[in-house]
Amino acid sequence: MTDISPEPTADPTASLVRSVRRIAQAVDVRSREIARSTGLTLPQHLVLQAIRSLGEVSTNTICRDVSMSPPTVVAVLDRLEARALVERYRSTTDRRVVHARLTVAGQDALKDAPGLLGANALALWEQQPFESRQALADALSALATIITSPATLPPHTDGELEINQSDQIQSTQLGAKRSRQQVEPKADLS
Repeated sequence: MTDISPEPTADPTASLVRSVRRIAQAVDVRSREIARSTGLTLPQHLVLQAIRSLGEVSTNTICRDVSMSPPTVVAVLDRLEARALVERYRSTTDRRVVHARLTVAGQDALKDAPGLLGANALALWEQQPFESRQALADALSALATIITSPATLPPHTDGELEINQSDQIQSTQLGAKRSRQQVEPKADLS
């Protein structure tokens, strides 16, 4: 039987791009499977899971947990609230803060929902030694940080980049930190 895998390449960037594409395709396929079986989009599923794991929680906390922008999370919450899967209410201590909590229907929807990883992928993942799982998780986290780094990051010339736990990119050659934080422009008061 002939192996249909592409020939290995010496270019790690090409290999990286192919791997990221395969992951994106798998996520897309799994997202459609979940949508067909539950009627929930992947972002809706993620937001429901975040609320379940975090409890009654603010919109900003959900945003951080699911790595989505506030307008996206608000739109997702609007749809979930329209389906009576979540309810929102204002904080009693700060009226500007809006909290969300699952309804009984939201809890039931998650109880019947399949996992985000397919059963086969989850079984293969769990067969890996803990150290391998940790290394893969760390590598994917570092890759996500690199891919989502702001365009304003100064170009890197020499040395290697390290991604630390606080999502900062550091040059190992000079030890100079290049923070992901962008400097906000000052408002023109004229």
